[in-house]
Amino acid sequence: MARAACPFDLRSRTILLGVAGSRAQGLAGPDSDIDVRGVAIPPASLLLGIHRPFEQADRSEELAPFADVLKGEESRVARQSKIEGSVYALAKFVRLCVDCNPHMLELLFCRESEIRLCTAEGAQLRQSASVFLSQQVARTFTGYAMSQLKRIQGHRRWLLDPPSGPPTRAAYGLPERTLLPREQMMAAEAVVRRKLESWSPDWGPLPAAEAQRLEAHLTGFMSEVLHVGESEWHLAARAVGLDDNLVAVMDRERRFRAAHRNWTQFRTWKEQRNAARAGLEARFGYDTKHGAHLMRLLRMGREILERGEVHVWRGGRDAEELRAIRKGAWTYDELVLRAQRLAQHLGVLRDQNRSPLPRKPNIDAINNLVVELTRRWI
Repeated sequence: MARAACPFDLRSRTILLGVAGSRAQGLAGPDSDIDVRGVAIPPASLLLGIHRPFEQADRSEELAPFADVLKGEESRVARQSKIEGSVYALAKFVRLCVDCNPHMLELLFCRESEIRLCTAEGAQLRQSASVFLSQQVARTFTGYAMSQLKRIQGHRRWLLDPPSGPPTRAAYGLPERTLLPREQMMAAEAVVRRKLESWSPDWGPLPAAEAQRLEAHLTGFMSEVLHVGESEWHLAARAVGLDDNLVAVMDRERRFRAAHRNWTQFRTWKEQRNAARAGLEARFGYDTKHGAHLMRLLRMGREILERGEVHVWRGGRDAEELRAIRKGAWTYDELVLRAQRLAQHLGVLRDQNRSPLPRKPNIDAINNLVVELTRRWI
């Protein structure tokens, strides 16, 4: 279901707006898009009443009223294309900041020269930025970085071994029409998922390195007790009492659906990717833009954990090297190796509590800040 348009005048209720992305990071090129990020406080009727609460606005027509706060070359680019980005309700923005979301922290810690709109409430929010920092940074920044790496690896598989066409059901030993009603298939898969989740151990406060070691031992044990060619999924399906024939059919259906998703994603990627970016991928064997983002996120995470400092602007730090990575200066293997080492370092900083940041943010102080800003505004 499509999200409804913003139900109030977004511009008049925005307390903070900044230029985001490559322009805030000092990595923008001549054709970089205009990406903005902001915070708004909705009317009292949406905060206190029974209407569906507002969370964010990200349509180009909702962001268009902010065109007049852009500067110089930004205005020219916005006229030629469109403004992209999001403006979040204060409460949602703060919840994301509590999780140390890199995109949200960017707005709080970017330079004043990237801020395009700021009320007294917005200024207080930025002045309170440090209250959101915690060792959650290790998990969030590493998570965002590894999602970039996963995307790089997926695209690389397509570059090296592109699908030749859509998968057929016959190739998976399936008739043209499914053997099982969709509802029955979904219900059975849900039962198997729950069984698999019940087997997932909770390592609690164990350091990540120790948890990974135990996971490796458990995986080795499972591979020994399973029959050759089987998986945990097969074992879980049998454990919940599913018939072997049903398990075999479900497995073929699952593998067919996965192949079909892969084909659909490949086709979308091939049709929609930027031509210049596609050229870089073909030349260097991976998406170098994602590679630069991957390293920037990990390096920012290290800086925050080691010193409690958030350096959004990369000029004078590693901007030149990040641009070089984007132009293909690193091989794929070099990128993966460096990223894995840096991700491990972030885990060690957190696990050994070698960071000046608290384990978790002060939720009461943050809640009081939101209440104070909202009361003052409305």
